[in-house]
Amino acid sequence: MGEDKRLAAVVALAQGMAAARAPMESWRAAALGACWALDGNFAALSVWERDLGRLRVLVNVGERRPDEEEFPEAETYPVHQFPEITEFLHERWVGGGGPNAWVETAEGTAAGDRGYFHQRVAALRRRGRGCCVVAPVVLHGRAWGELYVARAVSAPVFGPPDADFATVLAAVVAAGLAQTERLEEARRLAFTDSLTGLANRRAVDVRLEEAVERHRTRGVVVSLVVCDLNGLKRVNDTLGHAVGDRLLERFGSVLSLCGAMVPGALAARLGGDEFCLLVAGPPADDVVKAADELCRRAGELELGEGVACGVASTEDPIGPVHDARRLFRLADAAQYRAKALGADRPVVAGREGPDDPVVRLADEPPPERAERRRFRGRLP
Repeated sequence: MGEDKRLAAVVALAQGMAAARAPMESWRAAALGACWALDGNFAALSVWERDLGRLRVLVNVGERRPDEEEFPEAETYPVHQFPEITEFLHERWVGGGGPNAWVETAEGTAAGDRGYFHQRVAALRRRGRGCCVVAPVVLHGRAWGELYVARAVSAPVFGPPDADFATVLAAVVAAGLAQTERLEEARRLAFTDSLTGLANRRAVDVRLEEAVERHRTRGVVVSLVVCDLNGLKRVNDTLGHAVGDRLLERFGSVLSLCGAMVPGALAARLGGDEFCLLVAGPPADDVVKAADELCRRAGELELGEGVACGVASTEDPIGPVHDARRLFRLADAAQYRAKALGADRPVVAGREGPDDPVVRLADEPPPERAERRRFRGRLP
């Protein structure tokens, strides 16, 4: 491959990873870019999981064999079968050597003095490939994993220039992975409550809009639990905000635990002392059961005074739900009714007869300056 083509390959690989919107897309772009750049017919990107002592394959691209999934869920190899993972990706590099790539063939090591006549060679033979180049990927100053590109038996064997180029490609891949990590962290922070680690209001808004759309188009049941943690102001005023934060964290853990009772539930802190569970798919009764358990456990918290909890579900007789706002109003109104009644169990919209007070209140025209607290003082 000429210098111009190699430069174009590097640029294409970098651009492909930069355009990725998720880690899996980034992995795939890295492997495909390296496969094309090195004239291979197969490529894989793997991560070294130090704590588990294994190499885990993230993606396989190109001419895959029946046992090679594109995004394998459980393709892992213990590092004792691939000692170069610890030696070449760590010990030699830390000792002053560069994280250079090496070449192996179905007959053994082909380029340089690196490589092993062992599992990797056996794998080449088993899968009908002639040679491979393996490039360590170093991220944040640490050995992260490896980039692997193979050629068919009939193709020319990789040479030292290919190994050198693979080393360059691995560095480009590392830069792309670092960018992906930064983007994922930014996304995580944008949709996570910093105090409790739960989802935040922004995450709920996005997920609820998607869930209601699925309800409108496919009839998926969507349920929303909105709850208000009682006694937080008293704790803040008498014991301090640091203790109040601990109460919020403890309740967040309880909410997460109860949400786990319902598959796919999203546990979130809306802000202040308000929390919610969003569920799409499971029956409303399962959600109410989880909300009931939430009320019970919240009542056992040492510092708090329980929780006021309201539930609204498209499976109950609440009328048509065409947008997320209405479901939120219903759950909100149910929560305020629970607070007004001093209820220690959830109030469920639509379950108090034809003239359900929660549904009636939620559907009243809002005041001129509508706000989430508009139900205060207006419930029996």
